[in-house]
Amino acid sequence: MTEPTTRKRHTADDRTRRKGPLLECDHLVRRFGDRTAVADVSLAVAAGETYGLLGPNGAGKTTTIKMVCGLLRPDGGSVRVEGRRVRTSGGGAKRMIGYVPQDIALYPDLSVRENLRFFGRLYLSGKRELDRRVREVLALIDLTGRAEDRVESLSGGMRRRLNIGAALVHSPALLILDEPTVGVDPQSRHAIMSSVHRFGRESVAVLYTTHYMEEAERLCDRIGIIDQGRLIAEGTARELVALVAERDRVLLSASGDLEAYAARCGELSRVDGASVTGDHHDTVQAVVRDARSLLPDLLDLAHRSGVHVRGVEIVEPDLEAVFLHLTGTALRE
Repeated sequence: MTEPTTRKRHTADDRTRRKGPLLECDHLVRRFGDRTAVADVSLAVAAGETYGLLGPNGAGKTTTIKMVCGLLRPDGGSVRVEGRRVRTSGGGAKRMIGYVPQDIALYPDLSVRENLRFFGRLYLSGKRELDRRVREVLALIDLTGRAEDRVESLSGGMRRRLNIGAALVHSPALLILDEPTVGVDPQSRHAIMSSVHRFGRESVAVLYTTHYMEEAERLCDRIGIIDQGRLIAEGTARELVALVAERDRVLLSASGDLEAYAARCGELSRVDGASVTGDHHDTVQAVVRDARSLLPDLLDLAHRSGVHVRGVEIVEPDLEAVFLHLTGTALRE
């Protein structure tokens, strides 16, 4: 299927001049049987803006973006891209979207260039335009030197970048990236994040889902925090951090019954939330007011709870503290 030659193509300047948000999600609801996966989520993203949807696995991020892409029909609410309603049955609005799923969606026995040409031909009818876009995307994802290599020979990080390129080759107005850095090495992760930084030059609206706080802080103009299917806060990183005001985050690496200790910490008058976190579930983190004066109480409580504290770190307010303050739990992977 090719794009009709009579269809007007929207340039970056067109998108910049357009008034109002490029993406509009209004009161989205999606249920699976008795479970409500997304409950009344509304958000908007402007051209050239990167909007981060931040939340743990199972929070409703992927369900939300599948409704935005038209892959899932909402049980309530609507999605519009450049004023046109997105429907599961197809239509012009879906052609304005580039979707990068969590799983790699490429042909491993084709070359990098062949993959980009294949996906580009689904939308672009002119050979000259297709060749130009393939060259531009290869440069954008820094794979020009590997253009003739088969996908199966690429590293995991390179495949992730090509996965993004496949969604960009038709010059979408809206790019949706669902956890694009999961499972990649630090160098590839940095390359992917650097590419996302450049998308604003084409006035592409970016909806970026992640559960990595540092990615949201570094990449996103605005951030929406989603948990249990609800958008519980929204704003710039600075605005969200202001929600916790003078609260600090205290990290106590320890051993013992940490779940019980975290629950008892949460009962203290100046503690707004506490939970067990860390790669080995060996750290209790708490959002507190006046951490330095409260620290002796936390250590005394640890002693009385039979918990051995090996180290203490006090962190100034950040997005992790915001999430812990709003939900009472740490951001879970």
